[in-house]
Amino acid sequence: MITAAQLRAARAMLRMDQRTLAELSGLSLPTIQRMEASEGVIRGNVDSLMKLVGALDASGIELISDNAVSSSGGRGVRLKRPPA
Repeated sequence: MITAAQLRAARAMLRMDQRTLAELSGLSLPTIQRMEASEGVIRGNVDSLMKLVGALDASGIELISDNAVSSSGGRGVRLKRPPA
């Protein structure tokens, strides 16, 4: 679903600290820290992962999965285009 590297990259693109992301997602700061410190795909309960992804989405982040169409392949993050 989302990797720790994607989470760190998304936060960097938004210039958002861990505390702010915790508040926006309704998760605790230690939970965000644990997620970012993990290796590979973040593991956690579905509710927490959905809150995290929802907060990133609402902040303008699009997560790119391994199987998504992209010129180079692989996972990533990008900022969503603003509405026209």
